Amino acid sequence: MKTRIVLLGPPASGKGTQAEKIKALFSLQAVSPGAILREELRLQTPLGIKADRLTCNGSMVPDATVIELVAHWLSVHSGGFVFDGFPRTLVQGDALGKMLFQQHTALDIVLFFDVSEETIFERVMNRKTCGQCGRSFSAGLHLASGQLTCPKCGGALGRRSDDTPEAVEHRLREYREKTEPLIAYYRQRGLLWTLNGAESPEDVFSEIVAALDPSIDSL
Repeated sequence: MKTRIVLLGPPASGKGTQAEKIKALFSLQAVSPGAILREELRLQTPLGIKADRLTCNGSMVPDATVIELVAHWLSVHSGGFVFDGFPRTLVQGDALGKMLFQQHTALDIVLFFDVSEETIFERVMNRKTCGQCGRSFSAGLHLASGQLTCPKCGGALGRRSDDTPEAVEHRLREYREKTEPLIAYYRQRGLLWTLNGAESPEDVFSEIVAALDPSIDSL
């Protein structure tokens, strides 16, 4: 069974949805740099405060700080993980490999969600976010037509202020420039498993289960 997992793909490709499903079935910790930062900030650690100052100023958290956040998380958590949103650059990818090598382990698999930009735009324009728990859902994919309440907590659903065509294009440009090179990086290392992210969440998850543990019967 593969337990050290990276999810790679463009925004709105379904990584968050699948991270939660993997976490539930395999009892793995699903984490992202944002979640690590929020926990460090809650604990008021120097690292959390430093990273929060950068984001409050409107700056992107630099690679060095993201790497520091993840390195600290790995130092206090043993076992498997599902990283969603890390690594996002080749520098971060190299750093993750070195971190795991120092722990005498290695990455098991990188699940790449291959989705067309047309599908991404459609999903984002149809996306609703819960004002209570913060989870996002796509109408027609996760939500029934006209659904106004969160299927997880019952909170009110609404549109994020940055879910605009201009913002989506900006996020895709960042992805193409900084994250997309990781596809070839992990393919060369024999770690990449490509998924058709345009399929239903259930079909995508069935393929993920087969990739992580072929001994499990199809879901």
